[in-house]
Amino acid sequence: MSQVASRLSGWLSRLMPTKATGSDVLPVRVGATRLTATRAAPSQAQDFDQQLVWITVALLLWGLVMVYSASIAMPENPRFAKYTHTYFLVRHAMWLGIAGVGALLAYQVPLSVWEKSARPLFVASLVLLALVLVPHVGKVVYGARRWISAGPLSFQPSELAKFTILLYAADYMVRKMEDKERFFRAVWPMGAATAIVGVLLLAEPDMGAFMVIAVIAMGILFLGGVNARMFFLIVFVLLGAFAAIIASSQWRRERIFAYLDPWSETNALAKGYQLTHSLIAIGRGEIFGVGLGGSVEKLNWLPEAHTDFLLAVIGEEFGLVGVLLVIGLFFWLVKRMMDIGRQAIALDRVFAGLVAQGVAVWMGFQAFINMGVNLGALPTKGLTLPLMSYGGSAILVNLAAIAVVLRIDKENRTLMHGGRV
Repeated sequence: MSQVASRLSGWLSRLMPTKATGSDVLPVRVGATRLTATRAAPSQAQDFDQQLVWITVALLLWGLVMVYSASIAMPENPRFAKYTHTYFLVRHAMWLGIAGVGALLAYQVPLSVWEKSARPLFVASLVLLALVLVPHVGKVVYGARRWISAGPLSFQPSELAKFTILLYAADYMVRKMEDKERFFRAVWPMGAATAIVGVLLLAEPDMGAFMVIAVIAMGILFLGGVNARMFFLIVFVLLGAFAAIIASSQWRRERIFAYLDPWSETNALAKGYQLTHSLIAIGRGEIFGVGLGGSVEKLNWLPEAHTDFLLAVIGEEFGLVGVLLVIGLFFWLVKRMMDIGRQAIALDRVFAGLVAQGVAVWMGFQAFINMGVNLGALPTKGLTLPLMSYGGSAILVNLAAIAVVLRIDKENRTLMHGGRV
């Protein structure tokens, strides 16, 4: 009888809740997955998305190598005779260091601060875009006034404008959630802000940056849940505006004609020159490329090989395999940022989610345009390959934007583990 009672007592003790011990298990919800086998003393959670960090580092380091490879022969051109063979490498490495510090600082800023600062930052970027147009303030390069000199360095305000329009659009959508079904009340302020940026950019001129900014604004409107009829109406208006801009400019029309027939006698040595040599470079690379440093087109045949046409040099030296690897890395980069944005929205952090997804739209669209131009699928446009092409302002702003996405991910993880942000 005593043995039966002892067994019954042991059985009941296993069923009844007891004081928590180190061996108890706790149900924890992480994202959409319910984990019931998590120990009371879990391993320390990562503070950031390591995949996103390593993809970014891979693109930056590969870009540094390719900038050196693409620019090493430039001093042989009389126009760059005063430069050393490592001039662009050293400056690009210096900007990577500055951008790394800027990214670390941006990572420390809570998203609530970015949300409060969205409108002031947007106004500041408009002021800088206007200053570019002031004589003796804006720096003219190849007939375009797009830079402001700051001692030995130059800064391109249009790169900052991409980031600030993103913050402003995300903040605007959060503030106007209840008006998304009312066309004019919901859209005209955002449309007016984008139009002002467009006027300033077209005055430089920099139509490529305006295209990216318009797509960023449209992407956030779409992701923010604007009425579908309203969205497609805006798309048609923008397409009509871009068509009118192209039709009103002779040199833009010539670029379109050169894209349609780059190998003609008229275009091959004029507006189609860059495109034809980009295609020659990619064709020489075939499947596996001619090897790092073996490009012929970079020997002063392909203009802007270290900036707008860096992918062509990658295609020549690493072949189809290299191009596909670059495409895969950017696809992975965009996917990680979209996932972080979706997680933030699931946690009812709409501003943070729209910012993360807006950065994904920005990086993905600009990379798509640059790749399309290099591969001859799109008309020539002066847009660099994010994180890889030479350009200090772009590297600085791109890394700051990715740091903000990593901050969003950190705050998501903190909330999911029961903390506060």
